[in-house]
Amino acid sequence: MSYSGKCMCGAVKVEVEGEPIAMMVCHCNVCRSWSASPVNGATLFKPSQFKIIEGENFLNSFSLTEGHDRKWCNKCGGHLFTDHTNTYGVIDVYGSILENFSFKPSAHLNYENTILPINDGLPKFKDFPEDFGGSGTLLTE
Repeated sequence: MSYSGKCMCGAVKVEVEGEPIAMMVCHCNVCRSWSASPVNGATLFKPSQFKIIEGENFLNSFSLTEGHDRKWCNKCGGHLFTDHTNTYGVIDVYGSILENFSFKPSAHLNYENTILPINDGLPKFKDFPEDFGGSGTLLTE
């Protein structure tokens, strides 16, 4: 199964093959600031599952911290993905841009920073799971 995605104006098109490694909701200050929303839906794919189909010349990037290369379309400003290949070995294609994709998160990240408490029964990590370099500490809903 493959999923296509695009920026708001359609100048940049991406495709992912197969299912994501993980889907999570991030509540950190950086993701909230970048997405201009109370949470960010992280949909993590291996780099081999991801490709830019069209409009690579319209991509701009910004890295607040090394290894977190955020990409957006310079025509419409639409955010597309964050390249984490140098830090976590994954690409976070924003689940909201993928057509016919069902976003089903397995956990919440950086929940200690939440401004939108969500009572959905999913694990709420204070920061990150241990296998992502975090403390693995869980918080209550």
